[in-house]
Amino acid sequence: MMEQGRREGGVTEPRAVVRKFLARPQQEGVGSVARRSIGRFELRYFDPFLILDEFSVTAPGGFPDHPHRGFETVTYMLQGSMTHEDFNGHKGTIGPGDVQWMTAGRGIVHSEMPSGQGTQRGLQLWVNLSSKHKMIEPRYQEIPSREVAEASRDGVKVRAIAGEALGAKSPVYTRTPTMYLDFTLDPGAYLEQPIPATWNAFVYVLEGEGVFGNAKSSAHYLLLLGEGDGLVAWNKSSRPVRFILVGGEVIGEPVSQLGPFVMNTEEEIDEAIYEYENRINGFEKAMPWR
Repeated sequence: MMEQGRREGGVTEPRAVVRKFLARPQQEGVGSVARRSIGRFELRYFDPFLILDEFSVTAPGGFPDHPHRGFETVTYMLQGSMTHEDFNGHKGTIGPGDVQWMTAGRGIVHSEMPSGQGTQRGLQLWVNLSSKHKMIEPRYQEIPSREVAEASRDGVKVRAIAGEALGAKSPVYTRTPTMYLDFTLDPGAYLEQPIPATWNAFVYVLEGEGVFGNAKSSAHYLLLLGEGDGLVAWNKSSRPVRFILVGGEVIGEPVSQLGPFVMNTEEEIDEAIYEYENRINGFEKAMPWR
């Protein structure tokens, strides 16, 4: 096969698609719609990933005050802008192509609301933290679109949100080792992207139609990748195809989750609820803030 002969990315065992399903719209937050792929009944958890949402929201809808503990949220804007504010006084607006990598750690209470007219679209990924990192202090890594590492070659364009591809390397530090790559393939373009063999990985298609390993797929489909050392993909259509490739090191610990709290045991979840309700152990500033 021609694609086999063109391999230049060091992928010797291409990953096959072992599961594929459509991310269907559902209501989230207040007046917003999310196409949830990871984190719904078909796929509760894909270690280390807890949730992947492709969200659409129009004011006055949004995601008002809510808490988090035990993981990280990665917000990547595709269209429009969202304003974030938390109980520590951190506030900012992210627009098209911007990234916010938030480590909730021991506790954050924040809001995420649309800041422009029309529909705001983006992706939000929840990345689990290992037990040794769940109670660290919250922090942010915010990368404006102009500073996101990019590269292009032979009809393939990549934006490196985390990790590295085609020589473009993200400055983001990931406590749970993670790759998050936004690819666009022109018609006829071919891609090889290495993925550490021990990591879990998936593709989520944003626009167009492409071939990923052994499967063809179009927009809003999640493709879980099996074993191997990389992804091979090509665009055999007449229009560009855009997708994200996300991979992460398997944590391999028990997961206990109740909404925005993700810990290792039910007892730790009970503690998180108690501490949030009583505004202690990381949630002290939630009492006066709104």
